[in-house]
Parts: sequence; C-alpha cells; structure tokens
Amino acid sequence: MRYSLIFHAPDPREEGSPQPSPEAMAEMQKLMSDYADALYSAGVFIAAEMLEPTEQTTTVTRRTGSVVIEDGPFAASKESLAGVFIIDVENRDAALAWAEKFPGTNYGTIEVRAAAISYIDGRWVQP
Repeated sequence: MRYSLIFHAPDPREEGSPQPSPEAMAEMQKLMSDYADALYSAGVFIAAEMLEPTEQTTTVTRRTGSVVIEDGPFAASKESLAGVFIIDVENRDAALAWAEKFPGTNYGTIEVRAAAISYIDGRWVQP
C-alpha cells in the first residue's frame, strides 16, 4: 500500500526563525540522502520531492468560474509543506516505522497518509 510521508517544517527565511548554519544544512542533506538510500535499499521507495520555499509558490483556483493565479501559498501557517516521500509498504505500522526514522522530525513534522487511489502505469488503482 502506498503512503505519503508529508514533511512540514518552519520556513528558515521567516522572521525570527532560527537560521541553520551551512554545516547544519550539509548534515541534514546527508541525513536525507541516507534516509532515501535506506528506503530504496528496503525496496519501498517510490519517489521523493523536497520543495522550494513557500515564497516561490503559485496558487491556481477556479472558484468563481474563471481561473485565478496568485503568488504565494493559499494558507498562512507557522509550518509549510517542505517535501513528500512516497513509499509502498505492507501497512500503516510499516509506514509509521519509516516516518519515525525521517531526519526532519528534529525540527518539523511528518504527516503519514495512505493513498486512497493511485495513478500507476497509465491507470487508476485502488489499494
């Protein structure tokens, strides 16, 4: 079953946020690479994306019948979506076990969410 490990983290560019040193950033990049390698070696890795900062976000809506494109995120919050890892594991407990190992939990949170339906090999598939 596919699970998304959705990573939310404080934006270090936000006023008053602690600024990581270049050494801390390099260490986190290594930890993330090691984590992705472990997922891959275990045969559960599907994909991972670390996202640009929220100020690079563009939102698209069609609430009034016409498309509206705006700069910035739709909702303001202390933490923003920073990345997503997609894994394919046996069950929720296995997904939680991988989420517990995620290095970003030192400063952010991981939301574990099962896929309700996935688009795989040109068709929609339900678990």
